[in-house]
Amino acid sequence: MADYQDDNIVTLDWDEHIRMRPGMYIGKLGDGSSNDDGIYVLLKEVIDNSIDEFMEGHGRSFDITIKDKRASVRDYGRGIPLNKVVDCVSKMNTGGKFKDGSAFEVSIGMNGVGVKAVNALSSDFVVQSVRDGQLKRAEFSRGKLVREHPIISTDEKNGTLIEFLPDNSIFENFDWYNDYIDKLLWNYVYINRGLTINFNGKKYFSKNGLLDLLTKTTGDDVLYKPIYLKDDDFEFAMVHTNRKYGEEYYTFVNSQFTSHGGTHQQAMREAIVKTVRDFYKKNYDPSDIRNALVATMSIRVKEPIFESQTKTKLGSENMSPNGQTIRNYVNDKIGKLLDNHLHRNPDVAEAMQARIQEAEKDRIAISNLKKQTKEIQKKVSLHNKKLRDCRYHFNTNDPRGLETMIFITEGNSASGSITASRDANTQAVFSLKGKPANIIKSKSAIYANEELSLLQAALNIEDGVEGLRYNNIIIATDADVDGMHIRLLLLAFFLKYFPDVVRSGHVFVLQTPLFRVRNKQKTLYCYSEEEKQEAIKSLGKKPEITRFKGLGEISSNEFKNFIGKSIRLEPVVLDSKSNIDAIIEYYMGKNTPQRQSFIMENLREEIDNFSDES
Repeated sequence: MADYQDDNIVTLDWDEHIRMRPGMYIGKLGDGSSNDDGIYVLLKEVIDNSIDEFMEGHGRSFDITIKDKRASVRDYGRGIPLNKVVDCVSKMNTGGKFKDGSAFEVSIGMNGVGVKAVNALSSDFVVQSVRDGQLKRAEFSRGKLVREHPIISTDEKNGTLIEFLPDNSIFENFDWYNDYIDKLLWNYVYINRGLTINFNGKKYFSKNGLLDLLTKTTGDDVLYKPIYLKDDDFEFAMVHTNRKYGEEYYTFVNSQFTSHGGTHQQAMREAIVKTVRDFYKKNYDPSDIRNALVATMSIRVKEPIFESQTKTKLGSENMSPNGQTIRNYVNDKIGKLLDNHLHRNPDVAEAMQARIQEAEKDRIAISNLKKQTKEIQKKVSLHNKKLRDCRYHFNTNDPRGLETMIFITEGNSASGSITASRDANTQAVFSLKGKPANIIKSKSAIYANEELSLLQAALNIEDGVEGLRYNNIIIATDADVDGMHIRLLLLAFFLKYFPDVVRSGHVFVLQTPLFRVRNKQKTLYCYSEEEKQEAIKSLGKKPEITRFKGLGEISSNEFKNFIGKSIRLEPVVLDSKSNIDAIIEYYMGKNTPQRQSFIMENLREEIDNFSDES
């Protein structure tokens, strides 16, 4: 009681609270290496306001620019009412989406919070609104008003401009990955036909909506002509591919890409299974129906309830436009439209059934193999001796689930250093005993291999990405030939049998320093030869230089510097146009004369380059 007095009670200003508890508003922070890092949430919050204008019929295009880490979004909608420009970006729970739907009938933003978070978490923030020949501009820093300009006349087009520079003291050493922004913007135009987005000189536009998304995702790797269905505020597309494993979903609510799914996505998966079973009058296993399936769906909800401010997962208490629950609404729509399509297109129905029966045969074969390897499966189910687990997990709605990561390491020395220095709340470690088996020929080989069975069980991905226990899967191997080989074997494992985990942005490679450069006053860690030379220059007078040959040589006291706030991760980004099976077979399959020629030609080129540099 003596330690809890009046002066312990603190009231924070809106911007102070956002800066002290940013996770409440944007999820995890990160440095931009992951597609759900905070800087992309900030960008999305600004874009969402422009999308809301488009959905109300105002402004058919907007421009996005990112230069020198500074982002700007200029739309051509109605513009913020000029006398409310400052309030809309700096007063919590202030916005045009609360009052009886008169200004925004359907919108993504609902709480009057998003752009305020952008303001508070930016070292520089500018808002500018143009309405009918008049312009209002205000400038902020970390949520504080720096300068408010008077209203002036202008000949600019109506609309709103937001510019912001994420605060480097919060998003340490951040950088934008254009691959992530590219996917974000394509999703916006797929779901908003007629919208044009211009980003750093590149134009984003979709003529056919979700059908374009499906076509871009699958390419020509499909078993039948993609199914595309549309009705009022509902849009749906699906197709089975030639891929052997996995299922892939893209779902949207009011133009918001719900990357973590929710009630509508679960309802879609259930509705596809029910409709297919009813059509073929056979009780197929759900995993066989959905295997190698790619599907996308969009619905519009008047007042959507998301599970967090980041709006990546739809909650359970939502109602559809006609007053039904989301589950009943989606089941009714897919049940009616998909059943009609299959009856009208017998060639599609025949190809789909053949794919389901093939998946059924593979599943039974794997089930039989699991029985034959019961000793391995017993070890997997009883105790995962390779795993040093963490307390929170991604698939259980834990408060720190987004922060969770698992390091896949080689050998006891590397795993020992990471284990000793990790945060046991959010960081797990899985230790390989050396090079894992190359099992690209058949998924059944996973169950015959104890180590890979244990890895699959640790990640909980046997039945799909929805059960994934860690948000970030981090391959942590030495920066040598053997380490690179292990890295490639693990990537082949994920890309071949669990591509959804990669496509969803969960797989990374840990970057660790190659050199330590220090004198008596200062220690610098360098990740490249160039950084080493810069460090030598800055320290001067022949500093001590250590070359780390492997992760095991880095002490646990040092390792905590490389897996904490300043962790460097290289994301594994999958190009939807790539034929993954062909690439894996070429590089990781049978040693063909073509691959031998490729290696010899490129090895010779590397030797020549090394000789020139020498």
